[in-house]
Parts: sequence; C-alpha cells; structure tokens
Amino acid sequence: MKIPCYDCNVETELEVGFEVVNFVCPICRSLYEADDDGKFRRKSKYKAETETYPLVIGETGFLKGSEYKVTGILRKKVHPDYRWTEFILQNEAKEFLYLSVSNGHWMMLTEMEKIDDLKKGVKVLDYEGQDYDLFEHSDAEIIDAKGFFDFQLSNKKIHLAEFINPPYIVSVEKMNNVQTAFHGEYASKSKIRKAFPGIKLPYQFGTGMIQPSLFDLKNTAIIFCLFALLIITANWYIYKDQVEQNVFNSTIKFSEFDNKEITTPSFVLKGASAPMTISVSTGVNNSWANLNIALINEDNGDEIYANKDIEYYYGYSEGESWTEGSQSEKFNICGVKAGRYHLSITPMKAPEDLTNSEMNVKVVWNQPSNRNVWLVIIAMVVIYFIIRYFKNQFEKKRWSDSSYSTYE
Repeated sequence: MKIPCYDCNVETELEVGFEVVNFVCPICRSLYEADDDGKFRRKSKYKAETETYPLVIGETGFLKGSEYKVTGILRKKVHPDYRWTEFILQNEAKEFLYLSVSNGHWMMLTEMEKIDDLKKGVKVLDYEGQDYDLFEHSDAEIIDAKGFFDFQLSNKKIHLAEFINPPYIVSVEKMNNVQTAFHGEYASKSKIRKAFPGIKLPYQFGTGMIQPSLFDLKNTAIIFCLFALLIITANWYIYKDQVEQNVFNSTIKFSEFDNKEITTPSFVLKGASAPMTISVSTGVNNSWANLNIALINEDNGDEIYANKDIEYYYGYSEGESWTEGSQSEKFNICGVKAGRYHLSITPMKAPEDLTNSEMNVKVVWNQPSNRNVWLVIIAMVVIYFIIRYFKNQFEKKRWSDSSYSTYE
C-alpha cells in the first residue's frame, strides 16, 4: 500500500494485512482518514516528539516464533507527564503483536477475547485462575503517531485500567466507546535485542510496572524448607545406628604426671565422622592448669593436636567480689573419622600451685550434636529474611507510581 502525504510530498509504502482506517505520515505527522470511497483525506497533524523511537515503520523482528513487521507507532501520555511508546506489529498470518516501552522497560501484549465491562471499584481481576491487582486507572491521550492503523485514532482521552501479576499484565482500554483488553508479559532487553539485532535500546531506569523480581519468596521458602528437611533427614540417617563411645575417662594425679605424657590404650572408632569432645576439670584456685592432647591415627599416622587452659581467679576489690574463669572446660576435635587411634595426653599446672592435686579428663566420640545442622538452617532463615527485605523494597519502588499501593 502506498499513501502520499500532501503536506510534505513524501509517499509511504508498506504492505499491511488489514484495512487502513487512519494513516499518519512518519515524516510530518499529518493524520489522514479513509473516506467512504477509500481515499485518504488529511484531518489534522500531530506535533512530532523530540525523542527518537527505537523502531521505525516497516522494521521487522522475530518474536514468538514468527517474523513481525512494525505497522504503526503510538506515543501516549497521562497526567501530569508520564509517557510511553507502543509499537503495533503484524506477521504474515495477520496476527497482531504489541510492544510497549516505558523508561527502557519492555512488554509484549496480545489482544484478549472480549471481556465483560469492568465494574466500578474492582481492584482484583481474575484471569485464567490468577489474581491480577489493580495498578492504575488513568486517562491517556495520543500525543504522537506514525504509520498505518486499522482503527480510528481518538482525539479524546483513552481510559486505561491496568492489572498486574508480575511479570504479567492485563491492560483494559476504552477508546471511542469500545473496550479492548490485552494480556502482556515483561520482555527483557536481551530478548528485544535478539528480535531486532540492529536496535538501539533506550536507557533503562527505575522499576518496571511488571519487571520480575530477582527472587520468588514462595519458591525460595519451599526450596529452603526442602533443603532443611533433607539435611535433618540425612543427619538422622547417618547417625541413627551410631552409638556414643567413651574412649577415655580418668583422673590424673599431678604428683605422677605433671608435664609428663600419658599414652592411652588403642581404641577403634566405627561409624561416620563425628566430633570428639574432651571435658576437663581440675581444682585450680587463683591459678591455672593446662591440658595438651594429641589424637593419633594408627592406620595412617595422622596426628591432631589440641590444648586448653583452665583458669579460675577470684578476689575482692572496690567493695565488690569478682570471679573470672572456670574450673572446668569442654572443647572438640571436629570431624574424627572411623579408625584405630590412641591418645597422647599431657597435663600441666602452675608450679606455685600446691593445692591442686589432680585433673579429670573425659574423652567421648560421637557425643550427640546437631550444631552444624542448626547453623545451616539458621543461615537459611537469615538469608530468607534478607531476600524478603530486598523483595519488599523492590515492590515499594514498583508501586510508588500507583494510587493503589499496599506498600505505604
């Protein structure tokens, strides 16, 4: 189809698969309307926008498994000065696809089957079993246009009602007393760039109306719960048949073994890796003692060393009694595997301490402990609430332009 513009003497040619009702010259923005004889007569003229458009009339792109051609471009505005651009595309099967871009955020829309007129006060719209929340009621006007249109461009306000369930939208508009509904989804910049390889994408800023969040709280909670259940179940299964083993429990006399090494008899550990807990107590009194212990694997010669100071002090100063430390301590050697072992134990006390005469040492393998399990679960809970916080901040930004925000 060729349509000449009598204002700028430029002829625009494009094959379209519909009956053209209105034509707007892409050069001078003169608006033409087809009369009863099919001839186009000039009616008015749009004031061209200074902003350049990322797509032009006749440009083709591959979307939704088909090649689409840009047949029309609309620029709309709502009070006070919020603007966006709509591109009307058609493929060889004469199917329409609509691209909308605002603040660099894109969405793809297709026309829905006729829906009932919206009732006043409706804030939630059900579509295919999903709830869409009312984002905005607004009155828009067309401030610029280009190309070929199968409908009459209105010079009156177009009423819009937008319902969102990110990354999806249901947009209902009433133009020339005709209600039309569209269902759309968010389109990433990479998707648009892939469809139109030569496109110069507009700068993206702010939060898009249906821009998807990086995290889905519901799915995150489900995944974390499944992981927690898996960890608890695995921990139970690994240790269900494993019993606690007392490998050493003795009172050591300082008169015999002060700063002298004691070697225990060999012992065999059977089962999964588990912590070895060493409990030590001694009668320190305003003094200190020390335990040095080595766990020696007789199968491969590996040695693991640990030591612990036991200190207990007390006194009276500035009218108050005070104490510091304890006469007993407990510590772990983590991840001790099954095998044949023996211990090398060296007790020690302060040389000036004449009252402390002995030290009790108890070594237990596989003493029940779910510490690591609960640390992981607590970490997941903390991460979940961090994600939830940023998700709420993201939604606050999304709904900041809406009159129906629940994030005040």
